[in-house]
Amino acid sequence: MTLTDSTSGTLQDAAVAPPGLPSGGRAVRRAPVDTRTAVPVLDVTIPVFNEERDLEECLRRLHGHLLDTFPHTFRITVADNASTDGTLKIAERLAREFPEVTVVHLDEKGRGNALRKVWLASPSPVLAYMDVDLSTDLAALPPLLAPLISGHSDLAIGTRLTRNSRVVRGPKREFISRGYNLMLHSLMAARFSDAQCGFKAIRADVAQQILPYTVDNSWFFDTELLVLAERCGLRVHEVPVDWVDDPDSSVDVVRTALADIRGMARLTRDLVYGRIPVPELRAALARGPLPASSRADEQTRRGSLFGQLVRFAAIGAASTLAYLLIFLFCRGFMDPQLANFLALLVTAVANTGANRRFTFGIQGGNPVRHHFEGLIVFGIGLVLTSGALALVHWTTTPDRWAEVLTVLAANLAATAVRFLLFRLWVFRERTPRTHTGGTTIAAQQPVENTEAGTQAPSTETAAS
Repeated sequence: MTLTDSTSGTLQDAAVAPPGLPSGGRAVRRAPVDTRTAVPVLDVTIPVFNEERDLEECLRRLHGHLLDTFPHTFRITVADNASTDGTLKIAERLAREFPEVTVVHLDEKGRGNALRKVWLASPSPVLAYMDVDLSTDLAALPPLLAPLISGHSDLAIGTRLTRNSRVVRGPKREFISRGYNLMLHSLMAARFSDAQCGFKAIRADVAQQILPYTVDNSWFFDTELLVLAERCGLRVHEVPVDWVDDPDSSVDVVRTALADIRGMARLTRDLVYGRIPVPELRAALARGPLPASSRADEQTRRGSLFGQLVRFAAIGAASTLAYLLIFLFCRGFMDPQLANFLALLVTAVANTGANRRFTFGIQGGNPVRHHFEGLIVFGIGLVLTSGALALVHWTTTPDRWAEVLTVLAANLAATAVRFLLFRLWVFRERTPRTHTGGTTIAAQQPVENTEAGTQAPSTETAAS
């Protein structure tokens, strides 16, 4: 990687060396950023690839906005990802015009690759990036940066998927974006609302610790960073944005979505098999949960049987409706047993994720284990519904609606079984046990902290 100095125009090497984990204890709170530092307080990265048409307008608009509204020193870094048009020349010309603009030229393509290298090499305490088309209204930049500078938050993202966001874009992008984020919530227990909005910022002290453990070089980098941040106990601040879709964007939405799904599978494997040292990162970076006494009332409400029944019933009604629609659709061109299997499988995965998050209030822990146990529960439901179908076909020749009533009744019975198994097995409060003087004693704190998304370490030791 080379950096183009904005004043001399010479090239200088930038070494990027991933730091080791600090040996200190848990950092409960972050210190405010020292805004009197000699280096720029803010470094905004603009990743570009063949953007000669939009780059100059973007830089002039962003530079003017920061001069007018940002009260501290700043730098704008153009990360040229192996452009083959005039992008690099335009960036270097503007770097000579504006002392706050710096150009980085990389020989490899990829937004993740560019951000990782530029951020790890940057001396600024606050790092941000945005897309070159400036689809996001720059009025959202101050609220994005303020919690990082104050020490309140560790990472900040713009979101297009909250009720306070104002977004103009086509139905295909809207559907893909919301569907992808629903998968993240269900399968990876993510809590952030928008993974791919090109408008994010992070504290450099945090970035130095977690960026070396990100590996994606393309669009999935955003998701990987956010999931890792949440698993490490960091606070992610969200800012509703005004966002207008760029109709001339060169991004292949479908191809990017498929790559993101593959990235989810790879990241899940990395987390399950321990490639990423999440416990060590949590020990070094996590803010820690609030005192248990301050959340006692909330935990009691979340764990009450009546409240769980109400939430489970609401999710079950939606799941049953989805099951019937999928069954009727598939029954038009396939065997009833196969149609039942597919309808039950799709709704079971979504049902487990929804109940995990809303019925039992679990936001952290091990979603892979929960979904595996949920599939075992799905198998019980499959036996009930398949058995009912087989019985009705053995005793008579049913019409389509007789089949529907049969599987509906069996599915309702399976729902009751599912709730009992969810409450007593899949999502039960697991408590570690300790041995004291040969006597086994149940620990007071649960293994899974359902609100903070943390997992307490096992305290079991061999009896003396």
